[in-house]
Amino acid sequence: MARYTGPKTRISRKFKEPIFGPDKWMERKPHAPGQHGLNAKRRKKESEYSTQLLEKQKAKYIYGILERQFEKMFVTAASKKGITGEVLLGLCEARLDNTVYRLGIAPTRRAARQLVSHGHITVNDHVTNIPSFTLRPGDKVAVRERSRSLETITNSVNVNSKRFDWLDFDASTMSGRMIAVPERAQIPENIREQLIVELYSK
Repeated sequence: MARYTGPKTRISRKFKEPIFGPDKWMERKPHAPGQHGLNAKRRKKESEYSTQLLEKQKAKYIYGILERQFEKMFVTAASKKGITGEVLLGLCEARLDNTVYRLGIAPTRRAARQLVSHGHITVNDHVTNIPSFTLRPGDKVAVRERSRSLETITNSVNVNSKRFDWLDFDASTMSGRMIAVPERAQIPENIREQLIVELYSK
């Protein structure tokens, strides 16, 4: 499965925020990469298109989605009722790999994607190895019984204390359930989704 495997810190510095999670290098060099990174303010003002494109790229990097797949998700979001940008983020959050990460089963979305791809996760008691699988309210997500002793999973479950209103998780059984599709106010990601909508609407 194709995915971004390049340098994470460089991308985070480009957007000036740790979009892949805590990064010690971001504390040392929070500006854009390259010898002119510190002088970014002196550059000419970014165009409207550039601002919209950067926002779309940031969303793709955060959720680990490639261009064609992201574009298909936008088309799906545009066909549904509701505010397109918010529906789009809801679809991103409903992905299986993202939900595994949100439940605290994996420390990062990359790790969550790997767990799913290697068959360690079940959906409604069936092994599902498709990271992009879209969950629906009521779906049960769990760690496969023979995978519950994996160090990566146990460490993540023990350390993670974040809980989200749209998800229910039982650490003792390493299983959770998607209660509802999250509303925009519940999603903590710093994404200006309206800019993405404007970009695709041109």
